[in-house]
Amino acid sequence: MKRLTLLRHAKSGWDEPVTRDFDRPLNAKGKRAARAVGRHMRESGLTFDHAVASPATRVVETLEELWEGYGKTVRPTLDKRIYLASADTLLDVIQGAPDEAESLLLAGHNPGMEELVLLLVAPATGDAHDAVRDKFPTASLAEIRFEAERWADVVPGKGALARFVRPRDIDPTLGPETVA
Repeated sequence: MKRLTLLRHAKSGWDEPVTRDFDRPLNAKGKRAARAVGRHMRESGLTFDHAVASPATRVVETLEELWEGYGKTVRPTLDKRIYLASADTLLDVIQGAPDEAESLLLAGHNPGMEELVLLLVAPATGDAHDAVRDKFPTASLAEIRFEAERWADVVPGKGALARFVRPRDIDPTLGPETVA
């Protein structure tokens, strides 16, 4: 069985002057959310044999904060194809993962991450599936399991959504801003 965990980068901002979207850093709330998700992953017993990530600044910083909360670092392979990638491109990256890795972490961007979950998971209803369909917020993670021996055998509609966790599920102060 293969286990894929998809992580969307944490909240970034335009407060620091950057000329390219690629270079946007995390904001303070994004850093807190990434650390909280890392702690949740540790407490939930999630482990990873391999990680692949977009090289964009906000993804790299998300992983740095995530590992802080997780208590251990998994060095990702940085892959330019993941930056603002479509679901089909992300599936190509997954299918090329080393087969000796049973558990893969893929860190990237929306809308590709959300579209990828909906592409890979068998059409279903349920709280987690409906929540992903509604929105895949920053710093959220989705775990999908596949009855497959090789990553090349991961195909649309054959995954089972095992979990979907948003930062606000861990800490309500990390949820969306409310307007009074």
